[in-house]
Amino acid sequence: MEYTKEELLARCNQMCKNTLMETLQIEFVDFNDHSITAKMPVNSRVHQPDGVLHGGASVALAESVGSAAAFIFLGKKDVQVRGIEIAANHVKSIREGEVFAKAEIMHKGRTTQLWQIRITDNENNLISLVKLTTLTLYKEKP
Repeated sequence: MEYTKEELLARCNQMCKNTLMETLQIEFVDFNDHSITAKMPVNSRVHQPDGVLHGGASVALAESVGSAAAFIFLGKKDVQVRGIEIAANHVKSIREGEVFAKAEIMHKGRTTQLWQIRITDNENNLISLVKLTTLTLYKEKP
């Protein structure tokens, strides 16, 4: 790996500037050889009208983490990653605190990747389980 853990997390967080990830206050917080984790605060910014975490915010968190993981673990600079399918099961509600999304690879192909993203609360209770398929677009060389 060409970056330290701290450098990689800093680069991921820098890429979030002026994007949906910054709006949702998503922050990348952990990385190892098999996964990457980000956190998001649960507050009125990400609530449904009845005061619980909106499923759409959870899915945005999951796709952000899964897409970042695909880019990092492919180890190629001249690619773009796109989410092409996402499915989420929301199993527990949360009103406040933080949620953590941990993306782990299920299938690492050259063109498509399959990720499992577990979204948990501070006590490691499962909030949502997400499956994300990503597509790698290789940039054409001039």
